[in-house]
Amino acid sequence: MSINNDVDAVRERTARDTEETAPLLQGAVLSRARGASFASSVFNLMNAIMGSGILGLAYAMASTGIVGFCILLVLVSSLAAYSIHLLLKLCDQTGINSYEDLGGKALQKPGKVLVGIAILIQNIGAMSSYLFILKSELPAAISSLLSADSTGNAWYEDGRLLLIIVTLCVVLPLSLLPKIGFLGYTSSLAFLFMLYFAVVVVVKKWSIPCPLPHNITSLSGALTISNSSDSECSPKLFVISSKSAYAIPTMAFSFLCHTAVLPIYCELDRPTKARMQKVTNIGISLSFLLYFISALFGYLTFYTHVESELLLSYDAYLPRDIMVITVRLAILLSVLLTVPLIHFPARKAAILMLFGGRAFSWLIHIAATLTILCVVLILAIFVPDIRNVFGVVGSTTSSCLLFVFPGIFYLKISRQPLRSFDSVGAALLVVFGVIMGVISFCVIVITWAKSS
Repeated sequence: MSINNDVDAVRERTARDTEETAPLLQGAVLSRARGASFASSVFNLMNAIMGSGILGLAYAMASTGIVGFCILLVLVSSLAAYSIHLLLKLCDQTGINSYEDLGGKALQKPGKVLVGIAILIQNIGAMSSYLFILKSELPAAISSLLSADSTGNAWYEDGRLLLIIVTLCVVLPLSLLPKIGFLGYTSSLAFLFMLYFAVVVVVKKWSIPCPLPHNITSLSGALTISNSSDSECSPKLFVISSKSAYAIPTMAFSFLCHTAVLPIYCELDRPTKARMQKVTNIGISLSFLLYFISALFGYLTFYTHVESELLLSYDAYLPRDIMVITVRLAILLSVLLTVPLIHFPARKAAILMLFGGRAFSWLIHIAATLTILCVVLILAIFVPDIRNVFGVVGSTTSSCLLFVFPGIFYLKISRQPLRSFDSVGAALLVVFGVIMGVISFCVIVITWAKSS
């Protein structure tokens, strides 16, 4: 989830609808003449997939090894494509074109509420990850633009203070707008920035020597890098440790696009299930390629010393490199413009669950906006590591939206025999999602308890 998972659906809908009580994530069925082309649909789907998760995949590779990472990435991406296949079949069978309505069809009102809660928590996690990036990257970006002899105790080097200021001055005003369709186009910029990030990671592989320079302390303050032999530069094929528990949740977080798939399907020119499945397969495959390249070269640059947020790894070695500075500024810009866009469906989910079809109210609108932003801001300020966001959200709501819910919905709605291929596949999808989520979440919580 990626984190742009609702952007394209929001863009179409908010261009004509300012009502907070409109159906959440409901796609507009466009006429054939206005349908989106195959190529633009692939781009829109990649837009929905690519997000902040790309910054954590190099750490996931360091925690699982190259071969282990490849196996898990293929598994998660394949299951993501298969779960979309199930959703598209249900869409054709029922005529329903929104995720939460499928939940209502399968499990009545509890199903709709469950989906709404999952979407709300998922988007809060996504916004928290973006604001965490803002907290960690904005001080480094400002310092890189100033003279090298500037003091290290300036107010603008306090990430938490900067985060509060930027949230109040930029994110809050944009989030309060009831109509934000114009911000939808920034999702395309965010995707291009992530593509540029992957290019920078590849290019900078040859700018940092290995073994890494002596006596350099990482920004976390908890690790002193002092590589003295080439053994540190040998990539690991398989790694199993407590950190490996973060790998699958991070991947699930990174591939989540399911709430945007059905609206994209409705907008597709000459929409058929086979055509949309091709869009899905190509979009996931290209995203897989970008994820793998950025993770591989990020890992091969820093090996076991890669940070959980990859850009932080470059601060100690290339603090004033022009490419690193530009990619940092680009990602910060995308963060500022994307957080209000992700906030929109989160707020709609909360209002729909609490107030149902009630008419638009500025009081409810402002209260919901402030409450959600306060929760997100507190998480971003006090969560010490972005891997915690990826781990917890990825093992809970991401696994539900990616694996568990599509399987349950198919088993409840589909008229196929229980022994049919897709019914068995849906059951296995549910089992995998539950087992993966529970095990990963438990290991992460135990790791926290030991480290505290």
